[in-house]
Amino acid sequence: MERGKQLYEGKAKKVFETDDPSILLVSYKDDATAFNGLKKGTIEGKGAINNKVTNFMMQTLEKAGVPTHFVRELSDRETLVKRVSIVPLEVIIRNVSAGSFAKRYGVEEGIVFAQPTIEFSYKNDDLGDPLINSYHAIALSLATRDEIETIKKYAFRVNEVMKEFFLGIGVRLIDFKLEFGRLPDGTIVLADEISPDTCRFWDAKTGEKLDKDRFRRDLGGVEAAYNEMMNRIFG
Repeated sequence: MERGKQLYEGKAKKVFETDDPSILLVSYKDDATAFNGLKKGTIEGKGAINNKVTNFMMQTLEKAGVPTHFVRELSDRETLVKRVSIVPLEVIIRNVSAGSFAKRYGVEEGIVFAQPTIEFSYKNDDLGDPLINSYHAIALSLATRDEIETIKKYAFRVNEVMKEFFLGIGVRLIDFKLEFGRLPDGTIVLADEISPDTCRFWDAKTGEKLDKDRFRRDLGGVEAAYNEMMNRIFG
């Protein structure tokens, strides 16, 4: 399939048209950002790792009943996906206190929740992706009530599947961010990516961070952590 005009370049990916108007080509970059782009850098090999991990998880989730935009992996860094209209809500599922949750509520990291939490943020870089509730999302016409209920159902299903999978390779799934899109017929599907960029992964025995927090917090060993996750997933 031929790569066409570039439609978009984000913090971690470029998106191109193809010769099929219903299919887009996503190319993953090694660029790394944090704090809404205030911190920038490069993580060598990140693009290839995130592409491979995302595609593996998307296919795993499809089998578990969560529809996704995944079509086909083309190369180490490039993947074909269904063209969707992104719902401008970032969906965050948390199993353990960490990051902004711990800071916002003044609690220590590592508190295991009795049940997972869900929160939404309005996907808008100019506003700093502020937290938003479902009533606000409906009022702003970002999503319908039915769409929000579908998104919540899928998000919790993703959590169930991924928690079990990652625990099986010695990793605790602390929290993660999802994005969803609408197909032309209005069907909601999981989109964007699932990777060490968008998830918090802690080693189940040592608590070592195996995700982008190593970049955010200047912990060092960033490339090693990404490679460790790649090795655990693919053996």
